[in-house]
Amino acid sequence: MNKIIISTLILLITTTAIQAEEMKCESGKCTSGKETTAKKVPEKPKKSNGAMSAEEHAKMLADEKKASTVKKNEKKVSAPKAEDHSKHKSREGKPTIKQLFNVRTTKVIKEKVSQKQTNYGFIVAEHPNMIDVVAWYSGFVEELYADKLYEHVKKGQVLAKVYSPEVYKAKQDYLNAIKYNRQRPSAAMVKSSKIKLELLNVCEKEITDIRNNLRVGKLTTIFATSDGWIFEKNINEGSSFNSKTKLFQIVDLSTVWMEVKLYQDELVKLNTLEEFSVKLKGFEQTFKAKKELLYPLLDPKEATATLRLSIENPDGILKPGMYATVNASASAKTRLLVPRSAVIRKEGTWYAFLATEFKGEYEPVELTLKPLNAQYYEVLSGLNEGESVVINALFMMDSDAQINSIY
Repeated sequence: MNKIIISTLILLITTTAIQAEEMKCESGKCTSGKETTAKKVPEKPKKSNGAMSAEEHAKMLADEKKASTVKKNEKKVSAPKAEDHSKHKSREGKPTIKQLFNVRTTKVIKEKVSQKQTNYGFIVAEHPNMIDVVAWYSGFVEELYADKLYEHVKKGQVLAKVYSPEVYKAKQDYLNAIKYNRQRPSAAMVKSSKIKLELLNVCEKEITDIRNNLRVGKLTTIFATSDGWIFEKNINEGSSFNSKTKLFQIVDLSTVWMEVKLYQDELVKLNTLEEFSVKLKGFEQTFKAKKELLYPLLDPKEATATLRLSIENPDGILKPGMYATVNASASAKTRLLVPRSAVIRKEGTWYAFLATEFKGEYEPVELTLKPLNAQYYEVLSGLNEGESVVINALFMMDSDAQINSIY
């Protein structure tokens, strides 16, 4: 009995000592020098005023993370995505431009039109119609009938009567040859004396009068050799003149030339131009012109070539020195057209903004164009008939294309 009681007391004392030792180790006051192998179980934190449990803290962090993810997803849905431009690819595989403002478009059309070109130039006298009246002998002006500059004369009209000792002697020789031939036939002498008068430019009428009337006139007549205007008059009544002197210049303006200035890059399409119409400022009438000659040299100061046109001028309306406009056109043919307002040029390349099948989205396309007239370009490549292109606010389209790196 006593042994049982003693054993129980020893067991109780030992258990109490072990518990006290463990409590010291937990409070950091363990001095046994031995490491414990028991795992420390974290105690559940007690709630206090303003504090939260570990579970609540973890739950709060999870809720915040979930809310942040939802918010990011909402932003992705509401903000315009960069991928929006790659969803709808263009014909060339490039992204499109999205514009929601009021964009106006027009159709690419095919029409039978002729290429037109406008140039400017001056009316000049036609060189073959500029006739010089030259003295073939020396003499003196006895009677001057064409005494006014820019007077209009007719062919055969008397301009002046002159006295020339050389001509008068040749006439006397011809008369003497005729008389001698009647007494002693000498046809060769008559013929040679007549040729001498012809070489002095004595008119046939005066030579015939000598043969028919057997008398010689003192004065020799100078006639107009063509219709036209007297542009030069170098003698007056009583003047003397020498042989080879230009007495008058007569210019016929029934046909005139127009000398048109062309820039170097316009020479390439000159062969395609067939019809030319000339318009003068202040005149309602339009004159048809005919292409004659492209002068084989350029003006180095202006870098322009000269094209010569011939124009009929029966009413004399066209005068040398007039400034005129010429509209040239090629033969009409079917062409693919785009308005000039629908294209933009960037770094030497033409672009248009093509309307896609998706509303508000436009595709920049590269074009090859040829100038046609003041309203249209001819499309050589890049667009098809019936496609719609933007014709307003191209600068905004261009800005969007650059921002989105579409060019």
